[in-house]
Amino acid sequence: MMLRALTIEDWPEAEALYWELTASGAVAGRDAFAAVLNHVGTSVYGQVQDSALLAMATLHILPNMTYAGRPYALIENVVAAKATRGQGHGKAVMKHCIAQAQAAGCYKVMLLTGEARKARGFYEAVGFSSDEKHGMIIRL
Repeated sequence: MMLRALTIEDWPEAEALYWELTASGAVAGRDAFAAVLNHVGTSVYGQVQDSALLAMATLHILPNMTYAGRPYALIENVVAAKATRGQGHGKAVMKHCIAQAQAAGCYKVMLLTGEARKARGFYEAVGFSSDEKHGMIIRL
């Protein structure tokens, strides 16, 4: 088993996981995946075993003006393959993303999770808390 940054060659496996993740019925294509992978400060990490992508998450490291200019991180599109959920693959990817953010000097890591997914306990088990801040969104 290997935890690594994904490449464009991982697109077919990543696409399948994106389809498991989204409720919108809209997953962008290979070119959009390439744009994400090529975006400065962004990485998609995955847990891979025998060329099967078991879990993945996108980590964005963003520049910042406060906290002495230390960056902050945003984690998005966290998903584990339905067939392997509960086996620790998602947790391993999350811990890796947090470690990468820490190595980049980030002062915090943020994420949002939808209530409908009932994933709050998963994120709390990795160390996230909603006690200090409240996430808010505007859908466009």
